[in-house]
Amino acid sequence: LVGNYNNPILQPWAAKVVKKFGEMSLAGITYPNPANQCWPEPVPFIYKSFGLEMLQGKDHITMMYDANHQFRVIRLNAKHPAHVTPSWYGDSVAHYEGDTLVIDTVGTKVDRPYSMLDLYGTPFTKSLHVVERFRLIDYDQAKGALERDLKENQPASGHIDRGYRGKHLQVQLTIEDEGAFTTPWTATITYRPSSIVDLKEWPEDVCAEN
Repeated sequence: LVGNYNNPILQPWAAKVVKKFGEMSLAGITYPNPANQCWPEPVPFIYKSFGLEMLQGKDHITMMYDANHQFRVIRLNAKHPAHVTPSWYGDSVAHYEGDTLVIDTVGTKVDRPYSMLDLYGTPFTKSLHVVERFRLIDYDQAKGALERDLKENQPASGHIDRGYRGKHLQVQLTIEDEGAFTTPWTATITYRPSSIVDLKEWPEDVCAEN
């Protein structure tokens, strides 16, 4: 886990943090992060969890992840309060733009143990602003991302039907933080559906300190 600390999108102080964690990793030290220490994971760190289930209510959406009992509650058709109280996952509001669900998150708590945006230890500040855009796409649109995943990453475990040719869920992320980055940056994640069509229960993965 050695991040690219020479990336020009990093502010100098943030680059030093990423370099420090990279040097620890090269020295054989498994440095603590929210996942391996069982703490709440901020967005976008939480995308380390492969499993996601979204439940839509009348005025909110609940997002459940397959690790450490983590979940987020996103208010639909609402606005951020004038004064946001920082919290583990931040204050998230959402609306639909056609067939795209747009989630806007601010107010992610910075004063926390293992404060980082990813496994490389990239830091963030109180200025962090994340926009997630979810939409269902056809297999032909998802194919490139799925093939790249198989080529570049360790195959995900679990119940995956690699022969599935139906709809896939894709999220485009935009991350802004003028305190840590020199420019906004984006990422795209493509979800396959579980192959267990009749899955009745969300599998429990318990993680606790010590």
